[in-house]
Amino acid sequence: MQLNFTKMHGLGNDFVVINAINQTINLNDEQIRFLADRHVGIGCDQVLLVESTQQKETDFRYRIYNADGSEVEQCGNGARCFATFVRQHRLTDQKNISVVTASGKIILHVEEDEQVTVNMGSPILLPKLIPFVAEQQKDQYDISISGSIISMGVVSMGNPHAVIIVNDTQTATVETLGPLVQQSEYFPNQANIGFMQIISKNHIKLRVYERGSGETLACGTGACAAMVAGQLQGLLDDSVTVSLPGGDLLIRWAGGKNPVMMTGPTETVFTGNITI
Repeated sequence: MQLNFTKMHGLGNDFVVINAINQTINLNDEQIRFLADRHVGIGCDQVLLVESTQQKETDFRYRIYNADGSEVEQCGNGARCFATFVRQHRLTDQKNISVVTASGKIILHVEEDEQVTVNMGSPILLPKLIPFVAEQQKDQYDISISGSIISMGVVSMGNPHAVIIVNDTQTATVETLGPLVQQSEYFPNQANIGFMQIISKNHIKLRVYERGSGETLACGTGACAAMVAGQLQGLLDDSVTVSLPGGDLLIRWAGGKNPVMMTGPTETVFTGNITI
């Protein structure tokens, strides 16, 4: 099968984006892992599919596959690249784009400077909907991991996140503690694990260990979840710059049922075709 693709990234969180409207696409787990492989394939954190939608009042369907082949509900950096892709490929000329994902509808807005703002919807905090194993909803949870008590905020931004506050992201045990929390019994569907350093009430640093991909240079939903978790604990304002290894995102949230708004850049790296 011949595939036309575009390689993109949002702050170093990189994607293989495929137009599944103008070509027939039916990828299995093995083929996705091949595309994502940085040695023998194209190389990416996630494979994104742009599809037609049958849902009313939406423009496209947006599907996301991790490097291990698993399909996931949401990807914020990918959503921004999605908006750039459909405009560059003349699938739409709109600046406000409505997209349906596995977790629901999101709205993408292309700014005058070509950065993209994503309306990520309201954060999900009820444990059973995240899903997270807890008796009641809290702003902060203490869980036992390998004999140690770990404090964290837990939020879903369409996909589950745990947010752990650390003194310094540079020395945080991302590669060891990340997978232990991710695969623990507390998260039935696993989770993305964020390590947040608070610089001030409107600036944090963040590293994220993602499901199916390991640590990435940036995680849009992780940035949103970290800001929400910090604000719920009274540590952050309603507009926060999130500095990730790949660069900065602006996250805004007015609290309650208001949507979380994420603004950041996208980059197109190259286009090509590949036989799989």
